[in-house]
Amino acid sequence: MTTVIGNLQQVHSRIARACAAAGRPVDSVTLLAVSKTFGADAVREAFAAGQRAFGENYVQEALDKIAALADLRRQIEWHLIGPLQSNKTRPVAEAFDWVHSVDRLKIAQRLSEQRPADRPALQLCLQVNISGEASKSGLAPDEVPAVARAVAALPRVRLRGLMAIPEPAGDEAAQRAPHRALRALLATLNDQGVMLDTLSMGMSADLEAAITEGATMVRVGTAIFGGRARG
Repeated sequence: MTTVIGNLQQVHSRIARACAAAGRPVDSVTLLAVSKTFGADAVREAFAAGQRAFGENYVQEALDKIAALADLRRQIEWHLIGPLQSNKTRPVAEAFDWVHSVDRLKIAQRLSEQRPADRPALQLCLQVNISGEASKSGLAPDEVPAVARAVAALPRVRLRGLMAIPEPAGDEAAQRAPHRALRALLATLNDQGVMLDTLSMGMSADLEAAITEGATMVRVGTAIFGGRARG
């Protein structure tokens, strides 16, 4: 058994245990395999093991992989989870299925304008700086409602939910707090009529805490592929 296959099985077991503990069905959580710095061969190996949704942090690296794996394009769902600059929106609008890192209205507007009319709507999440870190991208929680309403009205994109990368925390109780705050923010938006169904939160170190607090997508790289393949 290859390392990637074995690691995927271990991560699925962790998700299943966390879902059982939270009283949630295991199919309520989607695993994004985050393959940054690993090449197309690693993605193909994970695909062979049954993985279909892949998260990418770097636009150009992702575009190279999408091209290299063109034979699998109809079966792979590509998610951009890393920073997106306004001058990179066109290739992302053309190539990806999801963008989790929308941190300002301008980015969503450009993605909407540049999404090809013959493609399904591009699925979007707003990135929220839920821990208030100066070094992190994302909307402040109090900025989210107005931006969410504006994004939800755009054509050719569909606002699905919220994403966060909380500040690392040592124990599960501390890990759960920012995830709980993101879930509460999503509930507030739903109460206001912006109907969302996605909480993109939780990574290799804190996926159990995230699932306990309602994550619907967990973004796991290291626990599947190992440490970064390069710099």
